[in-house]
Amino acid sequence: MPEFEKTLYGYLTHLYGPRADEVQRRLLQHIDHFRPLLTPTARRGAPYSQSAPTWSEKDQWLICYGDSIIDTDSPPLAVLDDFLQARLGDRISGVHVLPFFPWSSDDGFSVIHYREVNPELGDWSHIQTLARHYDLMADLVLNHVSRESLWFVDYLSGSSPGRDYFIEVDPETDVSQVTRPRSSPLLVPVATRRGTRHLWATFSEDQLDLNFENPDVLLEFVGILLFYLQQGTRIIRLDAVAFLWKRLGTSCIHLPETHTVVRLLRAIVDHIAPGTLLVTETNVPHEENISYFGLERLPEGAPDEAHMVYQFALPPLLLHTLTRGESETLQTWLSSLPVLPNHCTYLNFTASHDGIGVRPLEGLLPNHERDALLELMHRFGGFVSMRSNPDGSDTPYEINITWFEAMRGTRRGPDPWQVARFLCSQAIMLSLQGIPALYIHTLTSTLNDVEGVERSGRLRSINRRRWQRSELDLLLDNTANPTHYIFQSLCNLLESRQQEPCFHPSAAQRVLVSPPELLAIERGPLRDGRRLLALYNVTDKPLPLPDAGDAVTQALEQHDWQAIESDNPKLEDTLPPYAVRWLITLA
Repeated sequence: MPEFEKTLYGYLTHLYGPRADEVQRRLLQHIDHFRPLLTPTARRGAPYSQSAPTWSEKDQWLICYGDSIIDTDSPPLAVLDDFLQARLGDRISGVHVLPFFPWSSDDGFSVIHYREVNPELGDWSHIQTLARHYDLMADLVLNHVSRESLWFVDYLSGSSPGRDYFIEVDPETDVSQVTRPRSSPLLVPVATRRGTRHLWATFSEDQLDLNFENPDVLLEFVGILLFYLQQGTRIIRLDAVAFLWKRLGTSCIHLPETHTVVRLLRAIVDHIAPGTLLVTETNVPHEENISYFGLERLPEGAPDEAHMVYQFALPPLLLHTLTRGESETLQTWLSSLPVLPNHCTYLNFTASHDGIGVRPLEGLLPNHERDALLELMHRFGGFVSMRSNPDGSDTPYEINITWFEAMRGTRRGPDPWQVARFLCSQAIMLSLQGIPALYIHTLTSTLNDVEGVERSGRLRSINRRRWQRSELDLLLDNTANPTHYIFQSLCNLLESRQQEPCFHPSAAQRVLVSPPELLAIERGPLRDGRRLLALYNVTDKPLPLPDAGDAVTQALEQHDWQAIESDNPKLEDTLPPYAVRWLITLA
């Protein structure tokens, strides 16, 4: 048996036991169908070769909805592509278009048809155009499906295939151990021809979980994944994957079968479409999050799960750092990150379409500091979403606020340093090991959309504004407007980062011990001796460099440094409030 088939068989045996032979035969038929339709690709549509790097410092991504920018004269996906080409060009290499399929709720994450483009956004030709210009990330929403899907219609009527796609549970069953990301009921009553049944619904009554114990569901999603690759997608985001497999009597999160499904999908894309990247979306405590690399199987073999994981602990830790004026907590966490092998890296971000996760702070920040941060975000116009615990209590799950508004001030309240603090936060994120991703509303320094919350009744709408293209163009072109200044400053940071090889995602990273007012990160050295030192004043007070601590002082004295993001290549003796200094040396 070829090695690939042997690998698949091992995974399928774990998932389906004696049915592994039958499932493997059908799975290989799927793969053989798509094989002639897929061309291995590397970054930006370049021909793939095994010797080509998976990523480089040129990789910088944007996160947005298909209709984040609209114009009455054109399909939103075409408007988005035109905006990216005109305003960003090659400053970004990839774009994550959030679910662009027909949907019924959760702004796209309750999918009705997986193989269709929402006609209100455009069609597959617009997706293919975006994929020609940028590495395209698409969501594989595989944990749940909309109640309006044809699969659910099948279930209600007792017809195949959807009849066996959902998870029925006796309402008297004890499900208190199940980890919940929401405070809504886990079991949803549904009227069927067979009477009332209760279905598993992790996220909402409109998002019904799918039954992956039925191999037909797995095969369905393998086909969907390969179809997305056929349309030009290079990066697949596995949405809410941590909840995929259920077993009563457990927490039903991160189960061994869930990790096996991720490994199975990784094996398939590495085999049939090398160069494809799998990204797991698991908004959970840090150690649980990075388990999706599969690092525990080293050194026996290479990591075999996700190519990338989101750095979910980074956004709330950055909020704490810049509103508290201390970097010790962030330094400790960054120093604890494991050294990753080739073909694994982090996806760094500060904001996304969702809120700023609170669970990733577990074990990293004391509860009283977490609560102080939540109270501050309330003062800055934000909200806090809750989740249910096994004992019936509720605890904070995520902060809902735009990143720009979150940077309004410190624990002492609003101050004049919002713009500088905001840009400092983005520079820190851009300089860390991994691939950076900016959310569209970070790029445009969008304010809290309170009216959007009132219209939708959903707290997450505060950070999901739809820009009219003409309005946004006016703001970006008006040199007296803060939006123009921030956008141009971010573009300058992106350009500087792309031109600096020390920002390669795999370049070594070291946190230098420094006073809490300073964050100092060294990247490199590279093979030619080149290294980079990133310095950040995380306070609203000037910071004399002689007070930067022994490690930083020694590093500054050892080499001849030049600034790469400033008009003045010389390093001043004092860092202004929230100053950013990227320094390079060739020896």
